[in-house]
Amino acid sequence: MRRFGKGHKAKARTRRLPGQMNGLERRYADHLNLRLAAGELDRWDYEPVTLKLAPRTTYTPDFRVILPDGTEEYHETKGFMRDDAHVKLKVAAAQHPYTFRLVTWAKATGFTITVIEAP
Repeated sequence: MRRFGKGHKAKARTRRLPGQMNGLERRYADHLNLRLAAGELDRWDYEPVTLKLAPRTTYTPDFRVILPDGTEEYHETKGFMRDDAHVKLKVAAAQHPYTFRLVTWAKATGFTITVIEAP
């Protein structure tokens, strides 16, 4: 095991099980439920699809959001963004005919939702 300084151990990246929301995803699901109750959404689903981006490369968006007019969007929640996740979002936006949105959270401002533009 690699040590970082006296008494410090490297931490492995924890993996969550598919279909189980993390804290940010649960908070965003609550937000989507409020929008659903207000009639702003027709429905939402958690991790309903896996999109193929390239051979042996897939992307599973956190949320599919269906608007009242039938428009389908995919929302990705991130506490922080790794480079590979950002690339997958950009590629998905370029290859698939949906709107992709990045959802972040700040305690002071709440949710920030940004449209991901295709490269």
